[in-house]
Amino acid sequence: MDETALGILLALLLPFMGTTLGASFSLTMKREMRPSVQKALLGFAAGVMIAASVWSLIAPAIESAEAQGMVGWLPAAVGFLLGVGMLLTFDHLLPHMHLDEEVEGPPSALKKPTMLIFAVTLHNLPEGMAVGAVLAGWLAGDAGMSLAAVAALAIGIAIQNVPEGAIVAAPLLGNGLSKRRAFAYGVGSGAVEPLGALIMLAIAGILQPFLPFILAFAAGAMIYVVVEELIPETQMGTHTNIGTIGVALGFTLMMVLDVALG
Repeated sequence: MDETALGILLALLLPFMGTTLGASFSLTMKREMRPSVQKALLGFAAGVMIAASVWSLIAPAIESAEAQGMVGWLPAAVGFLLGVGMLLTFDHLLPHMHLDEEVEGPPSALKKPTMLIFAVTLHNLPEGMAVGAVLAGWLAGDAGMSLAAVAALAIGIAIQNVPEGAIVAAPLLGNGLSKRRAFAYGVGSGAVEPLGALIMLAIAGILQPFLPFILAFAAGAMIYVVVEELIPETQMGTHTNIGTIGVALGFTLMMVLDVALG
């Protein structure tokens, strides 16, 4: 298998496999996950996403912009804000609910399980976009990208998708879904990750000069999820320090993966 095919397979399949593995825990889960464990896993996922946004997306975006003769920080800033804005718009317009909340929206909104699935899908989309953006940069020959960088990000996202998949199984089961349906919906929500990667790959291929904006855009989308969804859930109620430790561990792991492999 050549490097191009390997990079594409890593970007498309590894994050999805992590989500599938995490969702499979719903088949054996007998009771609701303890709050301390859930906060640790949520914090870990947040730490991975923060580090990936900085080391794998924003820094390469600045380097790519400077290599093209642009002011390095400008595409990064614009792309980042556009990514945050897109997720903010989706969050406002699409009916969904957070993992620890009651149903949002009007009484005629979708049923709870469906709204939870929307929430998880909205969460997974930026992760696929991030991997796709880095893959596009490497395929385009960007000096700041490498196959190792693609692998590092794909592995990091896959690792954090495992506990994340387990976390979403509990509310799906608690809202009336059978174990098999919870697993199937969890896997289905993860399918948006390879889709997001393909979308970013297609966009970057058409708009190659805008790669720095695209990388920063993916970073902004991921940071929005961290700030809006993950961090607040780790800081509610008790065991908040466990969530903070999870963030530190997740950030450190992703940083080590990116520096060591990238």
